[in-house]
Amino acid sequence: MADQQGFGAASEAANAWTRVRASLRESAGARVFDQWLKPIALIEGDDPDAIRLALPSAFMTNWVRNHYADRLALEFRTLLPHVRSVAIETRAAGPQPMTIAAAEPVKPIVLVPQAVEIERPSLDLRFTFDAFVVDASNRVAFNAARAMAEAGAPRFSPLFLHAGTGQGKTHLMHAVGHEFLATHPGARVLCMSAERFMFDFVAAMRVRDTFAFKARLRGCDLLLIDDLQFIGGKDATQEEFFHTVNEVMGAGKRVVITADRCPQALDGVEPRIVSRLGGGLVADIKAPDLALRRAILERKCLNLGVAVPADVRDLLAARIHANIRELEGALNRVAAYAQLTGEAVDLDFAVATLGDTLRGAQRRVTIDEIQKRVGEHFGLKPLDMISARRARAVARPRQIAMYLAKRLTTRSLPEIGRKFGGRDHSTVIHAVKRIEELRDSDREVDAAVRVLLQELGG
Repeated sequence: MADQQGFGAASEAANAWTRVRASLRESAGARVFDQWLKPIALIEGDDPDAIRLALPSAFMTNWVRNHYADRLALEFRTLLPHVRSVAIETRAAGPQPMTIAAAEPVKPIVLVPQAVEIERPSLDLRFTFDAFVVDASNRVAFNAARAMAEAGAPRFSPLFLHAGTGQGKTHLMHAVGHEFLATHPGARVLCMSAERFMFDFVAAMRVRDTFAFKARLRGCDLLLIDDLQFIGGKDATQEEFFHTVNEVMGAGKRVVITADRCPQALDGVEPRIVSRLGGGLVADIKAPDLALRRAILERKCLNLGVAVPADVRDLLAARIHANIRELEGALNRVAAYAQLTGEAVDLDFAVATLGDTLRGAQRRVTIDEIQKRVGEHFGLKPLDMISARRARAVARPRQIAMYLAKRLTTRSLPEIGRKFGGRDHSTVIHAVKRIEELRDSDREVDAAVRVLLQELGG
């Protein structure tokens, strides 16, 4: 009798699968169906409430899970209401199928249990809260991001983070994803760029199947969308984005969105989207100041396990001031070149390695500005910089000014000499060499040069 029941259940599943295949062929179109859906095979088992489908490769399995898991679950439940789960597996070569993961009971519309693992790789493992350096410029955004990942009902949603390129908004968004998965095991987290959102939506429309796309996004517990500014002017994408955010928030789920500007300044974005975004918490991240840039480099050196002298870190922090990503990239380059060449990392090595980067990021400093700043530092008059006086109280600051002019400007040695009272280029060479020597042996001279470099942005 039991065998007869099992045979009946198997036949029931097979009949349902025939109808599901016909529906998929019609909705997906011939190209998508033949390439991805036609190879699916039904594995008939003893449990009538668990449907098992198999594909011949892991790549095809992951694609179908990503794009059609929810659709398959809904199709089977429509025909067989008692079905509680639909598992999509990879079938190994040979007569016996290989199960990738056991199916689990799920809610209203069956969700494939492997979905969380599929989404996890989209979160950058480097971007965690522990790896984020906090100061006054980003503290509000950091605290808001941590609150978004806490257990329990969200305090606000959506969270909108905005900042310039490379200032940490994507880092915080990924950190929310990591922390949320830690505090909500088994949750569905979806992270994508606005550009990917648009691409996937257009692709779904082309094959006349937006159902799986909608179900995938609206079924997640945490939705992370990066660089929203890229949907500006895309009317159809904005329509779908608006309804997606409404659905996710209406279900009590969480949304984190980033952009390069505040909602009100987004070009070509519909007013209703701007209003919806502004209804949550909007937090900005300001450009990092010198102290934060130094702290970031120090933390990065610890994480990389490399020793970079403080004066080199100071040079990078002072010269590369607008973009944390470029700042970290410059440090990575110095560390990598040092490992590849076996050379010691010092100022000369850093300048030689990052010449173009440093020149491109450097604020234009004039010799007149250098003379003025050095004179103020040592309590001298502007005329002392060009006078013939040789007293050490005047000559040493003058040499420091020449050293800084050589280091911070693109002027030739004769040009620098002319700006210091018509001196010969050999005098400039002597001054530069002398200050380089004193920086190694005289702490006062080295400290003065450090302060002046910082003040001059070099």
